[in-house]
Amino acid sequence: MSADNTRNITLIGHSASGKTSLAEAMLHAMGAVDRLGKVEEGNTISDYQKDEIERQISISATPLFGEYSNCKINIIDTPGFSDFSSEMTGALSVTESALVVVDALTGPEVGTEMAWKNAAELSLPRAIFVNRLDKEHTSFDKTLDTLKDIFGTGVVPLQFPLNEGPGFNRIIDLVTGKAYTYEAGKAKGKPADIPDEFSGKVEELRSQLAETVAENDEELLDIFCENGELTPEQMRKGLLTGFVDCNIFPVFCGSAALPVGADRLMDMIVEMFPAASVRKEIIGVKPNSEDELIRSTADNSPTAYIFKTVSEQHLGELSFFRVFSGTVKSGGDLHNATQKVNEKIGQLYMMCGKNRKNADKIETGDIGAVVKLKNSHTGDTLCETRSAIILPKIEIPDPVYRVAVVPKAKGDEEKLSIGLHALHEEDPSFFSSYDPELRQTIVAGQGELHLNVILARLKDKFGVEVDTEAPKIPYRETIRNNAEGQGKYKKQTGGRGQFGDVWLRVEPQPRGSGDTLEFVDAIVGGAVPSKFIPAVEKGIRGAMEDGAIAGFPVVDVKATLYDGSFHAVDSSEMAFKIAASMGFKKTFKNCNPIILEPIYDIVVTVPDENMGDVMGDVSGRRGKISGMDAEGKFQVIKAKVPLSELQTYSIQLRSMTSGRGIFRMKFSHYDPVPGEIQAKLVADYEARKEEGAL
Repeated sequence: MSADNTRNITLIGHSASGKTSLAEAMLHAMGAVDRLGKVEEGNTISDYQKDEIERQISISATPLFGEYSNCKINIIDTPGFSDFSSEMTGALSVTESALVVVDALTGPEVGTEMAWKNAAELSLPRAIFVNRLDKEHTSFDKTLDTLKDIFGTGVVPLQFPLNEGPGFNRIIDLVTGKAYTYEAGKAKGKPADIPDEFSGKVEELRSQLAETVAENDEELLDIFCENGELTPEQMRKGLLTGFVDCNIFPVFCGSAALPVGADRLMDMIVEMFPAASVRKEIIGVKPNSEDELIRSTADNSPTAYIFKTVSEQHLGELSFFRVFSGTVKSGGDLHNATQKVNEKIGQLYMMCGKNRKNADKIETGDIGAVVKLKNSHTGDTLCETRSAIILPKIEIPDPVYRVAVVPKAKGDEEKLSIGLHALHEEDPSFFSSYDPELRQTIVAGQGELHLNVILARLKDKFGVEVDTEAPKIPYRETIRNNAEGQGKYKKQTGGRGQFGDVWLRVEPQPRGSGDTLEFVDAIVGGAVPSKFIPAVEKGIRGAMEDGAIAGFPVVDVKATLYDGSFHAVDSSEMAFKIAASMGFKKTFKNCNPIILEPIYDIVVTVPDENMGDVMGDVSGRRGKISGMDAEGKFQVIKAKVPLSELQTYSIQLRSMTSGRGIFRMKFSHYDPVPGEIQAKLVADYEARKEEGAL
């Protein structure tokens, strides 16, 4: 199918708004499936992974496709949980439009706004589908008013329900001027004239729609001002222009589970939604350079972007990609410009959830998959060597939840490392590393659910079970005052002895100055021979790594070696290294030492009604509120909070807000811990020393 006849759409929205059910209804309307799967029964086309079926939520971005009115429609169903937001980001980067699904019962929620914001940052046209109008206590009009309050007057209904609530099966379409009735389980609605009792509402809404359309087109505005109305053809033309220019956000309605409204949605996707050919150029950078490179999508040279990698049982690693120019052919060779390696292109597929269709080639504007690429992963660009380009990588949010993991079985350390690395390649929003300072393997992600899913996959795919424990906090030690002191090491064992003697001046440096230690050699007259000076510095650095009061690394100090003495026979590098370590630790304790803790910037987005509770909770975590902003019916709270108080914050926030609050965190700086916490840390350290645990 040509790019002109291809539509690429990402389904986005808050968790549990019905995106997967709508995807099923759209596939049903296209004839791609003959029966509607249900999330509750675990038989949907897109949520087919084991963990998705068990949890009854979408976890991965899943490509789907079908054909409708001579167009190929590619749909990417994305998760709504903030834990898996990078899946949505990747999908949005390879499509031309976004369909925002909103639950009519709850209206737009935090996840709706975040999804909208992500699509807006990419300047993608956005349409809205108000779902679940068959439920009790739904109000399409109320939901529409809220959408307008949040997203502006560009939000305009193209449809409205005739009999919302239990028994819902009829909608009115303002574009066609018809009422559509749906029989149970049938995807196609039967058109009829609009009932007389709704003619007044239809006139009012059509007039508002025509006015909004005309405001975005000068020619149509003149016609509207002169005639007071637009013809159906003029309306369609104005809608298309306003939608593609992101000035008009059309609203559709229905119930995906029944399905009601899916066919009219598909009709409008073909008529209004931008084709893949709307992209005339792609922007990237030259390899080994920051120079911008612009390529026409009409270029015959193939350029493809991998937006998702999954490991399929019995198949291997499967890479989902979008072709931005040229044609990707099975059996050909392409260059991975990101990793600087060549790849043999094996079997190609067009993916519809768990179903695969073999393909010989994937053309410009289309979405496909390739199996068993050796060195290519999510975020990589495939192209020809002679016309190499690197497309922008997906922006991955900083992790908000961390745990330490220990393999249950002895000897599984290597398998653990291999498994964690592979899972990161599959999901770049998951991070893992061994921290030598903390002596822990730390895994980090976007929330507790995210890491639970990752560790379940670690067990299923790599056979590694782990125990989890709280990550240690990377505290630091530093000083507030100056002091001078001596370090003397003398040992006589009958033969040659050991002797080293140093005098040190220890001073604080500006916080976060960069260098952990500024070492100054101020020896005059050879009090300490020059050949032993490097050993003195090594001794000080070693003492700083071990910590002086609580076992944490020392930062931001200046140490000056200004005097000392030596023995012509017994002095050695080792003796001066030990003397320097002893002298530094002793002097450090006289410099008013303090313990520093990492402070993080957090941004919390919550509904208005939860703002007070959340602010109180942040303050209770020793947080300092730095600002608040309103975004529609949500509040954005900015604060600085110690990392030690954020270990389980994502869990508590979800509990406090019934899953409607989300947050992001990023390292800011180090600050002194309160005195009572410092006393406890020092006491714990001393107790461990006495027990021989150090």
